[in-house]
Amino acid sequence: MAIKKFRPITPTQRYKTVLEKKEITSENPHKPLTKGKTGDAGRGFKGQISVRRRGGGHKRKLRLIDFKRNKFGIPGNVVSVEYDPNRSANIALISYVDGEKRYIIAPDSLAVGDKIVSGETVEIKPGNAMPLKNVPLGSNIYNIELHKGKGGQIARSAGTTAVLTAKEGDYCLVKLPSGEIRKIHKDCYTTLGEVGNKDHINVTVGKAGRSRWMNKRPKVRGCAMNPVDHPLGGGEGKSAGKRHPVSPTGVPAKGYKTRKKHKYSDDYIIKRRKG
Repeated sequence: MAIKKFRPITPTQRYKTVLEKKEITSENPHKPLTKGKTGDAGRGFKGQISVRRRGGGHKRKLRLIDFKRNKFGIPGNVVSVEYDPNRSANIALISYVDGEKRYIIAPDSLAVGDKIVSGETVEIKPGNAMPLKNVPLGSNIYNIELHKGKGGQIARSAGTTAVLTAKEGDYCLVKLPSGEIRKIHKDCYTTLGEVGNKDHINVTVGKAGRSRWMNKRPKVRGCAMNPVDHPLGGGEGKSAGKRHPVSPTGVPAKGYKTRKKHKYSDDYIIKRRKG
């Protein structure tokens, strides 16, 4: 997709950019594959804020996405490519020959009329799904399962892709978009190709109101608060905070490691992510 700019007739228009969405072929979602979405404003089951700076936002409907790709051996036809307000990637509506319709994460270059299928041995082309053990080395993959049958969890956002680098016994080595190299069981399913909508990362929001549409509330500096609200708050006049940056609960914010010494997943990480 191309990036669209605007004439700078207002301060906001000078910097604002949007996607032209030429790939989108349908404005309205397939109603049986949608359901209502309620906002939680960053609050947990107790009603207390667990994630700060969330709230408001435009009303949305959830699209039910097929992350498992378990229609084995049944060909499907791409009916439309659609926008999904709940993710950065576009989605594609697939109509299978048995009459069922499902949404999938749309790979780059997928177009209306294309055929896709999932199974043990399928053609090597974008959109097809197969186990890691049958994917050729060096292939670009996305929507990767961590546990067999659970559905894809890795590399699902716009423009991302992972690379299958090696196969060792029951496990395959996959280089993730972060640079991390990880062992994943050979029977886990993945989708060939890379996620479309690559220009999503280049969009400039341009104004505060547009962030509010996306459930993002303003960020206030800790040193601008009162001592009761933040460890950096208070002081006479403007102050620099008097200590190293911390969270409202006092956890250091710059480089302090909060991960436990050993976790189950450590055994499957061959190389840590970059930086």
